Amino acid sequence: MRKTVGCVMMAGMLLMAVVAFADKGLPVYNKGDAVYSCACGEGCECKTMSRKEGKCACGNKLGKGTVSSVEGDKAVVTVAGKDLSFSTKAKYICGCGDACTCGTISQKPGTCGCGKPLKKVE
Repeated sequence: MRKTVGCVMMAGMLLMAVVAFADKGLPVYNKGDAVYSCACGEGCECKTMSRKEGKCACGNKLGKGTVSSVEGDKAVVTVAGKDLSFSTKAKYICGCGDACTCGTISQKPGTCGCGKPLKKVE
């Protein structure tokens, strides 16, 4: 009986630790979401995604697309008939805080969809 209670308590503590250290502030993208993303191609390193129109961290206009799949920390976005892969574990996010609705993430510094500078994920 003691072992069972101990195991349940340990599992609960582990769950709390996972929740406490989860990526806070990163937007969640789901299959079917309409997004704006860097349409430069797989060779581009900025990998910018946003819920609003704007420019990539690389300076080009974001292309309108749809999230076609999400698996782990990778999202595939279909833009102009091309499937492009994006990491949802961004190095930079919109600096607006919790009230932000643009949901901009990027692997390079730049400006988010709402016009604010991207901030480094800590």
